[in-house]
Amino acid sequence: MHIIWRDSAEPAAYEEARVGRVFNHRRPQRFPLAVVKATSQNDIIAAVKLAAEKKCRVAVRSGGHSWAAWSVRDDSILIDLGNYKHLEVDVESRIARATPSLTGKELNGNLIKEYGLMFPGGHCPDVGLGGFLLQGGMGWNCRNWGWACERVKAVDVVTATGELLHCNATQNRELYWAARGAGPGFPGVVTQYHLELIPYPKEGFRSSGYVYPICLYRQAFDWILSITPGFDEDTEIAVVSCYPEGIDELCLFILFVTMKSAPAKAEKALRPAHESRPAGAIQEWFCQVDSLENQYAQQAKANPEGHRYCAENAYIRNDADVPAVLEEAFTTLPDKKAFALWYAMYPCSRRKLPDMALSMQSDHYFALYTVWEDEKDDARCQSWVASVMKKVERHGVGSYLGDADFQVRKTKFWADPNARRLMDIRRKWDPQGRICGYLDKGDQSGTRGLNNAHDLKL
Repeated sequence: MHIIWRDSAEPAAYEEARVGRVFNHRRPQRFPLAVVKATSQNDIIAAVKLAAEKKCRVAVRSGGHSWAAWSVRDDSILIDLGNYKHLEVDVESRIARATPSLTGKELNGNLIKEYGLMFPGGHCPDVGLGGFLLQGGMGWNCRNWGWACERVKAVDVVTATGELLHCNATQNRELYWAARGAGPGFPGVVTQYHLELIPYPKEGFRSSGYVYPICLYRQAFDWILSITPGFDEDTEIAVVSCYPEGIDELCLFILFVTMKSAPAKAEKALRPAHESRPAGAIQEWFCQVDSLENQYAQQAKANPEGHRYCAENAYIRNDADVPAVLEEAFTTLPDKKAFALWYAMYPCSRRKLPDMALSMQSDHYFALYTVWEDEKDDARCQSWVASVMKKVERHGVGSYLGDADFQVRKTKFWADPNARRLMDIRRKWDPQGRICGYLDKGDQSGTRGLNNAHDLKL
């Protein structure tokens, strides 16, 4: 077990271990007691027991993509899983056993090439499975295929006492329930996911895109809202406000990505949108040959490394005037690298979810990804996000854990009964608060967890 201690390591080595794998370059001023570079389950068990010996907390880093850098906690033992990568595939049962630090791109790159299979993981290529799945996993075609965590058939977990457990629908059911939606408050360390796979639709992977000037914002948004209910079951739909590559003005980019078994089926799926689209697009394409690899490349461009980020989100009420609620967010971006996103969640949002912690959703998912390079722009960009969210929150029902920062904004992340059950499970399995849990303002939540309530005064 390789350990970098804060008080004895070379400062540069400690700093690299502390934040070198943190994606957001708006790095926190929080300092772990030590960083454990784990390469096995045994290392993870040993690190948890070391924390107990030192009477300190445990934090975990899978991919390092948490916008709020939840893994970096004062006086904790940080278990960094970046060097713990392992994948086994049972082709016959279509089950993959994958470690938390594997990214979506790494996982699917192997699955597609070797087996013709895929897992509907995160859209950003470098997001680790660990945090993504614990938060529920708003993955590829979530509006139809459901949440990625619904395809988690089991998890292997090191508990707060250092015990290794296998958790599924019949064994250690409470931890299995919590692992699908608890987020950073999960009372243990996941060492392996058992994932249900699906065939990769190579032949019928297609996309259509429409870029409108922002002056057509309302017309284009109304169109999308009108066609989303009942749209094809293998097609995801997104609306993005951004400055597209090669265009020096704010635009509304509407993207349809369909994943069918054959090109003819893809064309049939995308045709209704193409035939009903509003006039006035600056650029457009219809049923273009696409791939998961290309989509990852586009996502990487939109989420560049070495930048500063501030992300926020909300599920908008189903009966809200969504274009009106989101107009400021979509038409006043503070930086040319920033973007605002609306993601269609219907019909997944209307069905009864499996019995799991994840329980917050609506027809309309909205997220802000404010991206900039210079520290001098921190206050301006963060204040813009806060201003927008103060207004949007009044039309929201809650938020998604993955694009949130509990230090800044209080809101709901679960249905009330699920939140109460989750906090009870946290206290039962980690009564001493060994696992760091939710990073609220001042890192005070401890075993209490989050209140799961809106604060409209913010």
